[in-house]
Amino acid sequence: MYAPHKRTARRTTRTVRVALVALGLTLTAVPATAFAGPTTAPTAAHPQEAASTGLDDPAKKDIAMQLVSSAENSSLDWKAQYGYIEDIGDGRGYTAGIIGFCSGTGDMLDLVELYTQRKPDNVLAAYLPALREVDGSDSHDGLDPGFQDAWETAAQDQDFQQAQNDERDRVYFDPAVSRGKSDGLGTLGQFAYYDAIVMHGNGGDSTSFGAIRQRALAQAKPPAQGGDEVAYLDAFLDARVWAMEQEEAHSDTSRVDTAQRVFLRNGNLNLDPPLDWKVYGDSFHIG
Repeated sequence: MYAPHKRTARRTTRTVRVALVALGLTLTAVPATAFAGPTTAPTAAHPQEAASTGLDDPAKKDIAMQLVSSAENSSLDWKAQYGYIEDIGDGRGYTAGIIGFCSGTGDMLDLVELYTQRKPDNVLAAYLPALREVDGSDSHDGLDPGFQDAWETAAQDQDFQQAQNDERDRVYFDPAVSRGKSDGLGTLGQFAYYDAIVMHGNGGDSTSFGAIRQRALAQAKPPAQGGDEVAYLDAFLDARVWAMEQEEAHSDTSRVDTAQRVFLRNGNLNLDPPLDWKVYGDSFHIG
């Protein structure tokens, strides 16, 4: 095993295919040019706002990966998580890889299908029929006893690592950044969206990312609608905490309270290092 026990369940009941359709419909309604977001003049209250490079800047993206890994795997070394795999007992079957692909939620199946398209003769290809059968459940039928070993073997292959990177970006990272930019949010806000989509997905239930965002919009306007960025992010994080508290597996809200909220209180809208935060009582630092 490549990582310590994963201490947070993820993604309320849905499949990734549903998530992509739902998020795709949301994003296609926004012109592509809108994703750049408005230009906001710096103010004394928000001196970093105008200088934001966005979460898709390579250095910021690496910080995002470390922040998520601190919560998902109790480690900043996110690149060590390609071979991580275990059933964490959250009803989603096996959880694995750099973003916690799940055998019960569709995204693990999509990943292995992509890997097999690119490299047909791989150690996971034989498990595709079983992955299709267990999708939507916590079953290991057809996966045990060899699937975990096969996953760890595949994780040594750079092609599988790249497939994980690409699916993370396609399903979670790129949609979150695009939605954040269209709302006029800087790097921290885009990360708040990304972390929410990673945990909650974007299905149709009341704790999905889309529902969290709508709950926040009922309380404050984002910068793209003329609102204050800090006030809106406060409302979004409040809505995120509410959503987390609806499921026992998410009830520890420290990844918001002692991480994202700390950065917001410090006025660090660009997510610039040094960064100090805590998750589940563990302290982390990026210099």
